[in-house]
Amino acid sequence: MAKITVIGAGAIGGNLAAKLSTAGHDVRVADARGREAVAAEVPVSGARVAALEESVQGSDVIVLSIPFGVAGQLADLFASVPDETVVIDTANYYPGMLSEPIEAVDNGQVESVYTAEQLGRPVVKAWNAALAGTQRTRGAPAGTAGRIAIPVAGDSEEARKLAMSLVDDTGFDPYDAGTLADSWRQQPNSPAYCTELTLDELPAALAAADRTHDARVRDSLPQRLAALGADPTIDDIVEMNRAAHR
Repeated sequence: MAKITVIGAGAIGGNLAAKLSTAGHDVRVADARGREAVAAEVPVSGARVAALEESVQGSDVIVLSIPFGVAGQLADLFASVPDETVVIDTANYYPGMLSEPIEAVDNGQVESVYTAEQLGRPVVKAWNAALAGTQRTRGAPAGTAGRIAIPVAGDSEEARKLAMSLVDDTGFDPYDAGTLADSWRQQPNSPAYCTELTLDELPAALAAADRTHDARVRDSLPQRLAALGADPTIDDIVEMNRAAHR
């Protein structure tokens, strides 16, 4: 059992808090918007709602599920967090859609490398490459045929392995995707991003990533989503993402 803090109680963070608590971990969840931002089903799972300032103390793992580009606002909060605490970043960069453009990232800096610099400490990249709906509804026990895989990247092998074990606890096969510098291969909209691949399929998709092409696919998302019509299903979005790389 790990002591885990999830910062951010949106579609990804709230789901992770609930799933990790259900898996037997001691989970606290906090949100900068206040306690009322935490969905009612999260504490029902066993996760405890905490004030942001108190939530990071005594944690083995801190999961950041916050909008990309705002991690620097938490640097002071993390100043007292021990070096051995593993920090996992789940965010994705969508300039002009979910984030203001960030020059360093637009010029080629890897997303989570930027986040680590803003935060002032190393991070592991995980859970970013699966849709919120996929994470909420399509987890399966280990050994299940066709189990969806999620890439995990980080510079510390120990931290990466811990994050991989937590990915497994949330119902997905973890894949060791190497160092944080390599995590651009799981950024939006690479072949490995939100395409629901198995452990056998994921390595080839990561290898096929192309930063220039993938950024163009990412930036075309509003038009591609509009073409799906109202209320696209998870399968519709997954197929859209796969089709962009055929």
